[in-house]
Amino acid sequence: MSTDTKIGARRRTMGSRRSPATSAPPAAAQRPPSQTDQAYDQLEELIVTLQLPPGSPVTEAKLVERLGIGRTPVREALQRLARENLVVTLPQRGYLVSHIDVRMQLRLLETRREVERLIARCAARRASPEERERFDALADTFEKASRDNDATTFIRADREFNELCLEAARNEFAAGAMQLMHGLSRRFWYMHWRQAADMPVTARDHAVMARAIAKGDEDGAARALDLLLDGIAAFTKATLTTDF
Repeated sequence: MSTDTKIGARRRTMGSRRSPATSAPPAAAQRPPSQTDQAYDQLEELIVTLQLPPGSPVTEAKLVERLGIGRTPVREALQRLARENLVVTLPQRGYLVSHIDVRMQLRLLETRREVERLIARCAARRASPEERERFDALADTFEKASRDNDATTFIRADREFNELCLEAARNEFAAGAMQLMHGLSRRFWYMHWRQAADMPVTARDHAVMARAIAKGDEDGAARALDLLLDGIAAFTKATLTTDF
């Protein structure tokens, strides 16, 4: 099965995108992802996993052909990716996958730490029983990725974990801020982890945070988040070729 087919076949158990400020509806009431969501999911993964490398030009026509999704959903997905700084709009010429800036990543982490600590606490306090089960299942996935040193499994579980945290926190303002940062953070990690990161440790740190949220341990979730981001900040600085 090709990479594109695997991506297209992947469907999050979270159902269609909805405001994280509202409770999750029963599974039977969930609608399948829209074509725009499908286009966004596939393009975001192609960018994050560097199949569309930084600096590469992309056009709607080529992406429509590659994804097998209509022009309007692809255009709407690209507009969202532009808001998240993963692509840059080139007037009359299409789009460019954005370049990676290490110092920008460090500034992003400063913001991410404060916002994500709030999200971790809120998720631990407000998650539904079903969501707590999903956090436990994700912790199992992170632990397996750590044992197997499996970066692809980790990066996909990380995306689902991030979105589940936003959903469980029930805070649309914090969610709006974090959605602008997740893709950039995951792409940076994916690009540099082989040279500067310890993926098994990072996966285990995610598992600890997921377990704390599942148990409703707000302080434990916040401590796990700080430990996780300490490691990510150290990893980010290690990629610099000059003194920070």
